[in-house]
Amino acid sequence: MNFPAQMPAAPGADRIGQGTAVEQSRAVAEVQAAIYVARQFPREVGRARNAMQSACGSMALASKAFYRFPRAGGAVEGSTIHLAKTLAQTWGNIQYGVTELRRDDDYRQSEMQAFAWDVEANTRHVLTFIVPHAKFTKGKGVEALIDLRDIYENNANNGARRLREAIFATIPDFFIEEAEDLCRQTLSKGDGKPMPERIEGAVQVFKGLGVSAERLEQKLGRPRDQWTGADIAQLLITHKSIQRREIAVDDEFPQARITGVEIKNNASRGKGPSAPPTDDDPWANEPPK
Repeated sequence: MNFPAQMPAAPGADRIGQGTAVEQSRAVAEVQAAIYVARQFPREVGRARNAMQSACGSMALASKAFYRFPRAGGAVEGSTIHLAKTLAQTWGNIQYGVTELRRDDDYRQSEMQAFAWDVEANTRHVLTFIVPHAKFTKGKGVEALIDLRDIYENNANNGARRLREAIFATIPDFFIEEAEDLCRQTLSKGDGKPMPERIEGAVQVFKGLGVSAERLEQKLGRPRDQWTGADIAQLLITHKSIQRREIAVDDEFPQARITGVEIKNNASRGKGPSAPPTDDDPWANEPPK
């Protein structure tokens, strides 16, 4: 009896292709080379500080070094991923990154990983986390993300936050604190323009967002002619956060409410919604009825 020739076994899951083997060898060689270079050219703290001070002294970095967003009736402020990456570059011998390990469309979530590795000190901070394909919106609660671009942006935003944490966990605290102080000083000093010009520029920028000068004065607690460099710095941080959609305009600059006493006082002076508006008239922005 003739038996058929034995068929070759199907490739198993543990079989490594040539491309995979090459990539693994390249990754190992890359790690070894990074460690070798870091040992041959160790960082100089003095040079790193000079590079950091130069970077934090520019408005280009200082203007996007901080974020602000509302939480539990207040606001949370901190340093952005832009500052974190700059500090990693100036500190030197640090590798960092964020990757999407797996996307599960059935469960609508992505498994991601962010890391920062000090090659010279051989310290590594890794964060593995799950990002749901959803976002929270006011009035609607949790809303599922369907569009691929929305999912990508959601993953990128969550990855950037974890990457910032990983980088800051690798860099010394004194280096971070000095950089933050210098960035705030740069924001307070501005770009060399006189204070009245900086104030007018801030008013015009927020006017484009629908925020009047009166609402800015209400937020800062004093008229514009008394604003300081620190006030302009706070407004600049808020403006950048609004542009990044971290905070809503109405949350940061709530509309002023008219009290019953003000209504009675306006009525006693013959003012009201139908009276001719004046500069101090709280009904000035009301449409005619």
